[in-house]
Amino acid sequence: MNSTDDLSDDKALIARAVNDQDQQAYTELVNRHQSALRYSMRQLTNWNEALADDLVQDAFIQAFKKLSTFRGDSKFSSWLYRIGYNVFLQQLRKKALLMDSLDAHPVEEMAQSDADPQEQSGLHKKLARLLAKLEPERRSVLHLFLHRQNTQQEIANIMGIPLGTVKTHINRGRADLQTALAAWR
Repeated sequence: MNSTDDLSDDKALIARAVNDQDQQAYTELVNRHQSALRYSMRQLTNWNEALADDLVQDAFIQAFKKLSTFRGDSKFSSWLYRIGYNVFLQQLRKKALLMDSLDAHPVEEMAQSDADPQEQSGLHKKLARLLAKLEPERRSVLHLFLHRQNTQQEIANIMGIPLGTVKTHINRGRADLQTALAAWR
């Protein structure tokens, strides 16, 4: 199935969930998108799996409540990530989460996940450590750009920040990562 089919299927599921109060349709949306959102939240929380899973659950609850407001101007996954990112920011404000501390939730916890061997490589761990040192907004932009492969405009829409800020975060983040990786070799 190609991405166009996925988009039309998502729209059909949303229509069934909203118009027919079809809980199975929403369950299917959750099943389709939970892994990607969970991975994103884990990156944002420095691989704190329990916190990431809580944030994902909160995001899906909020998405369910707001589903009738989804206009279809963007992909459902982008709309959902925006909700997830806002839930993450609320958590940061409420709990003053220390995102630069890898000691509390080391990156090595990734080995306990069902990630593929390539993701568990030394380079992946090094990248995760480097990304964790960046401020949350820049880390989120780079995650959306590098891992989720969103366009710069999609990132601006998801995060609610100007396109120029997205471009700056990408350029500076790439430079920071390249410098750090060059020193690693």
